[in-house]
Amino acid sequence: MCGIVGYIGNKKAVDIILKGLSYLEYRGYDSAGVALIKKDKVNIFKAPGKLNNLCSIISKENEENVNANAGIGHTRWATHGLPTETNAHPHTCNCKSLTIVHNGIIENYKDLKPNLEAKGCKFQSQTDTEVAAHLIAQEFETHKDLLKAVQSAVKKLKGAYAFCVMHKSMPDRIIAARKNAPLIIGVGDGENFIASDIPAIIEYTKKAIYLSDNQVAEVKTDSIKIYDENDELVANKVENLPFEPIALSKMGYKHFMLKEIHEQPDVVRNVLFGKLHDAEAEVVLDSVRLNKEQLKKINRIQIIACGTSLHAGLVGKYVIEELTKIPVDVEASSEYIYRNTIADENTLVIGISQSGETADTITAIKQVKEKNSHVLIITNRKDSAMARLADSLLPINAGIEVSVAATKSYMAQLLSVYLFAIFLAQNTENADENALQKIKKELLTLPSKLEIILNDTKNIKEIAKKYSSSKNFIFIARGINYPSALEGALKLKEISYINATGYPAGELKHGPIAMLDETMPVLAILNEGIVYDKVLSNCEEAKARQAKLIGVTNFVDEKHKALFDDIAIIPEISDIVSPALNIVILQLLAYHISEYLGKDVDQPRNLAKSVTVE
Repeated sequence: MCGIVGYIGNKKAVDIILKGLSYLEYRGYDSAGVALIKKDKVNIFKAPGKLNNLCSIISKENEENVNANAGIGHTRWATHGLPTETNAHPHTCNCKSLTIVHNGIIENYKDLKPNLEAKGCKFQSQTDTEVAAHLIAQEFETHKDLLKAVQSAVKKLKGAYAFCVMHKSMPDRIIAARKNAPLIIGVGDGENFIASDIPAIIEYTKKAIYLSDNQVAEVKTDSIKIYDENDELVANKVENLPFEPIALSKMGYKHFMLKEIHEQPDVVRNVLFGKLHDAEAEVVLDSVRLNKEQLKKINRIQIIACGTSLHAGLVGKYVIEELTKIPVDVEASSEYIYRNTIADENTLVIGISQSGETADTITAIKQVKEKNSHVLIITNRKDSAMARLADSLLPINAGIEVSVAATKSYMAQLLSVYLFAIFLAQNTENADENALQKIKKELLTLPSKLEIILNDTKNIKEIAKKYSSSKNFIFIARGINYPSALEGALKLKEISYINATGYPAGELKHGPIAMLDETMPVLAILNEGIVYDKVLSNCEEAKARQAKLIGVTNFVDEKHKALFDDIAIIPEISDIVSPALNIVILQLLAYHISEYLGKDVDQPRNLAKSVTVE
């Protein structure tokens, strides 16, 4: 959520900041702003809506007002107050000397605000961030030093924050601070950068310092000093950044989402590389730090995640329980953190997150670590907060994903939970070696089967066009593909704004069947296997209510012709691995419906790529 970019050096700051913010647009936002500092003057520019609106305002400005070598910028995803110009960042104090941009939520802002008002602070916005601006300004009056002011102020704040702060009396520095929200410092030559995510600065530097929780940094043109929560200077740990600028190119595709859907065969290859060589070999997970004795002691597994990652976890439940017979609980992180944490040293806790910065999941992981549970993190970002909390790490190697709607990262998460399930089964005494070998063989053939689907999408486009005017949609499935129905429905509503709901097919008659008529499309996932006949029966119930039926299946049955209005065929595959193919059909369907409706596919309204607030 939200994007932060800061620059101090010898170049025109506004150009670097705006470009950096454009690379963070995929994170989701509803307003944007920039503060530029030169000598003893600060100029602030803000606009609601897309970054283009801000760029238009700045382009009309007098060159003297935007020709600064230091500044901070922000794209805001509203948490407190409407997405207006007033509520947009940067925020400032009464005298406009101090400016601040902020990601996160100040939980105690209502407690702090009356005391600040009593001291004469006048609030212009509805945001929690403005409280931080006035608080730091008050501390500056006491300390007469921006670093000390920020260090003092953050000790009074509760919640999550990533700050960049400037003051016109000290124009040669930017102060950065972090707690429970990501922030990195890009290290340059005669210039330095600050950002909430790598894409904003990767064009300019390949080296960065990842701020840890409760650290405050003083960033100047030629120096970076970092202090811990006790205000003690700590050594700079400079790391190499993992991404290349080309990752942010659409490579000829109309949208990033379509590009990322088509990248999935290579994503599968990347996930399998070095972990699974052939069907007869064991799965190798070097970064999972559990030996055989520890694995044998695991008697319970908890999977904690949000959104799309939660659906990957639900697939993981089916696979792990099928292969290992170890009970698996799957729960939304936002629910998990507000009840008693029931876990111990024999509980394995798996946290799944594309960004590795999901606030609810981070909180949940911190709670279970207090119970001495082993924590395995599955994430696309080895540099993330969750990865740094992990006892074991399973990187999904999906590459940077720009579209807000997760596609290739979901595929990589699926493959990762399959690999871990096999890895765990290898170390159980009752593992079915023939079953494991069959699954491994199918995982190795997934890239070619995905390419078969992606090389001919004409049928999916036609189905999408046919149903693009629908106001509601129902997705049904049973067993291991019930999570696929949930994920398919989520994708459709995320990017097309069509009300879509996923159900276990057997639950259709327990309420949702009341919604069925000729205007209600029902998409059913029915693969050859133990639940096939039951799902087929549920489809007949829907057809009897005149619902339009779309089938997604891995084989042709004569019964299909009379039952389904439309059908999509995936290559032959076993039921247990079929979610990896079925989901691509659902991703393409959601994409093409959204595209036909003219929606903003890559940046759907109200959504953010990385949800860094609870």
